[in-house]
Parts: sequence; structure tokens; C-alpha cells
Amino acid sequence: MVKLPLPPDPDPLRAVGAELHRCPGTTTLWRLHDTVGDHVLAWDALRTYGPVARCRFDPHDPPPREQTAGVGYLALDLPTALAEFFQDTRLVNTRRSAPHLTAFQPRRDLWLLDLAGEWPVRAGASHVINTGRRDVTRAWARAITAAWPELDGLWHISSMTGRPCVTIFNPAADAIPAAPSFSEPLAHPGLRPWVAAACAVIGYGLL
Repeated sequence: MVKLPLPPDPDPLRAVGAELHRCPGTTTLWRLHDTVGDHVLAWDALRTYGPVARCRFDPHDPPPREQTAGVGYLALDLPTALAEFFQDTRLVNTRRSAPHLTAFQPRRDLWLLDLAGEWPVRAGASHVINTGRRDVTRAWARAITAAWPELDGLWHISSMTGRPCVTIFNPAADAIPAAPSFSEPLAHPGLRPWVAAACAVIGYGLL
């Protein structure tokens, strides 16, 4: 049996049922976002351009273009945020594209489909959905959002650190607060010790 097949249609997925993870509104979520370049997003914006080849759970229909579907990738700790954002080079470049590090607590609990539990197996896949081919996992994201359009997003495991991550979709937009708890350029001198310590945890270089 294939551990990560293409997803079934929305109706069979709904028949399986959704196993939800509650992410409390007291949870601190971390996000890295470029502030210079062609596709700059505000800290609180969901990306509506997609799908992007390097991103695992983009819910957009191919080919890549501006769409109504939005997506945001978040981590629960700094090492995972850095590991995911800089995974292609394993070098934390604090200067290129002037990345900012932002933290916020959602205004309400987030209700997320739990991909870290038994749901992937019951749905005909496996935990490879957290780490496998991105074109297939994006197909799952499309099927999931079609089956449950009200879903805030996904609770899943980082393919880099094995720690929890959150991917949010359009329904979670109203949970993003008016102002972040923290937002600074990644190159800010005051952040250097934090970033250096996180890089030591994941074994990434630091520039």
C-alpha cells in the first residue's frame, strides 16, 4: 500500500470525520516573513498567491496565481520557525530579503485538523503526510479545505525538527490579533543571542 496516495474526494473524507486539535488562544505562534522582495506579506496577511512548490500545505489550485485561498505557516518555537524557513540552505541569513520575526497569540482558540494523530491513517494515508512529496500533500490540503471549508487549518509535524507546526487557512484570519506580541527584524542586535542559540539547536549556520 502507498503510504501517501493522492487524497480521496471530499465526500469520502467527510465520511471519515475530522479529528480536531484545539490550539488555545494563549499559544504563542512564531512566523518569519520577508519584508523586501517580489512577494512581501504583512505579518498578519495570508498568502493568496500559490501554490508555491516549496510549501507543503498550500490549498491553492494549480497553476500558481493569485487566488481567494489564503495560507500562513507558523511554528510553536523559534528553532522550528528557523528550520522551516531556511531549510533549503540551512543557513539563517538575517539580511537577505530583510526577514522579520513575529510572534502573536490568536484572539481565540484555533480548531485544526490533527495530522499528528491517527487521522492520516484513518483517511487512507500515513504520517508521511507530514514529510512526503509536497505536490501530494498540497493535493491533500485542497481536499481537506474542500471537505471542511470552515476549518481554521492544520496541526502537523515539522519535517525538519519533528516539533509541532500550524498551518492556517482563511477561516483563521479573524483569529489574528490587531497587533503582534513581538515583531523585529531578524538582524536586530538584540535578537542575535536568541537566534544563535536556536541555530545551535538545529545545526544551521548564521549570517
